[in-house]
Amino acid sequence: MNPAMNAQPNITPMYPGIHQADETEEGPNLPTAPLNTLLGFDLETYQIPLDTLMPSKRIPDGVMSTRKYKQVVSSIHEIGLIEPLSVIQHDPAKPEFILLDGHLRVLALKDLGVHEAPCLIAKDDETYTYNHRINRLSTIQEHYMIRRAIDRGVSKERLARAFGVNLSSINRRINLLEGICPEAIARLQDKQFTPDVTRVLRNMKAARQVEAVELMVASNTITVAHADALLKASPPEQRTDFKPPERDKQLAPIEQIVKLEKEMSQVQTQYKDAEENYGSDLLNLVVAKGYLTKLLGNDAVKSYITRHEPEILEHFELVVNTVSMEEAVQQQLEADGEFEESPEGEAPAQ
Repeated sequence: MNPAMNAQPNITPMYPGIHQADETEEGPNLPTAPLNTLLGFDLETYQIPLDTLMPSKRIPDGVMSTRKYKQVVSSIHEIGLIEPLSVIQHDPAKPEFILLDGHLRVLALKDLGVHEAPCLIAKDDETYTYNHRINRLSTIQEHYMIRRAIDRGVSKERLARAFGVNLSSINRRINLLEGICPEAIARLQDKQFTPDVTRVLRNMKAARQVEAVELMVASNTITVAHADALLKASPPEQRTDFKPPERDKQLAPIEQIVKLEKEMSQVQTQYKDAEENYGSDLLNLVVAKGYLTKLLGNDAVKSYITRHEPEILEHFELVVNTVSMEEAVQQQLEADGEFEESPEGEAPAQ
């Protein structure tokens, strides 16, 4: 038995195999036996031919024309594959492997003429996607990563090629936090947002920046539209871009304050009205969308409307193609050039 355990019988080891050093021993407490830790992957990374990888899910049509895929190709072409593929081999007697994670990376590698790639072999066939279980790189962490790369001699042009964006996008990310107070930065530290959000926040003074960020975080909508609405609702004395006309400033400052308070009151009233009707309007839209989707799914009905009422058909299709707010936010993020980050924090997720 460990002598330290005899000296202190009330202390039990937290981890099996840890050697508890007593006062006479020097050096750190090191394991004397393997820990009972269950690893999800083999410790070795294997080079596996891409032709032996079998996809575990269907790749959507047209994915190779998306901005996300082009960013993955640019990143691999410029700096190579950062995150290994995740695979599993159900039958050791067969050369095939099931691809658990990295379908876009496989397409990009084949597109670049690569025939094999480093892979981590999983011990369990998990039913979830690994990318859904990792912590995404926040926008501010991405900013620090880019600044560090530039300090180490990486050119802006190479970063733009690696991320698949233009040079102006890199410049916006480099200057992300200029004019933003430390308190607002701390509240945005682990959030994801577009660089244009801080561009709007720069037009607010420090106290208003903190207030605006707290409102956006509380509603979980850190978007340019939300920031711009808060900027427009900010009192003039809390804005850095507000320059009142000299004549109005000298003649009628009280009238300006009264007018602004009246406008803010009208905005609040309109917002409350929209909030009260949102639930019923959304329910009606969902019901109408379901009915029209089923209706237009009937070829005979759709053909009749096309021949006799083409204008009505156009409005029906507009309702059917309406997307949810979550889908619209995701599409907006992709359109604004957002890219997935890898666990290493060095390039977009591949």
